[in-house]
Amino acid sequence: MLKRYQVLLPDWLGDYIKSLVDLYDLSFSEIIRTEICMAILNSTASLYPKYKSGITSKEIYRLMKEEAQKNIEREDTHRILSKIYSETRKAIEYRMAKEKKQNLIRGQKANVKC
Repeated sequence: MLKRYQVLLPDWLGDYIKSLVDLYDLSFSEIIRTEICMAILNSTASLYPKYKSGITSKEIYRLMKEEAQKNIEREDTHRILSKIYSETRKAIEYRMAKEKKQNLIRGQKANVKC
């Protein structure tokens, strides 16, 4: 389910997103969602090297490049986006579980010091 949010962007970032809209024939919202997902996948991989995503940044960039060059079918584009969204959700769940565990450990250490 999608929920509406308002995001304020500087002109230069909005212009960049618009250029991606034209390049990939996706909506402004789809581009923003995809870019956010890619950032989450990259940051999770950097913070938690043991986490293995089902899709890497290199794979995503390769697929996007192929899409831009070959004008692949809309169904294939949505299949790729669906995989990115799915892998991002897994990364978020992994990261939240790890961070919750770390916060519990920090809380236990704080209680011991009291």
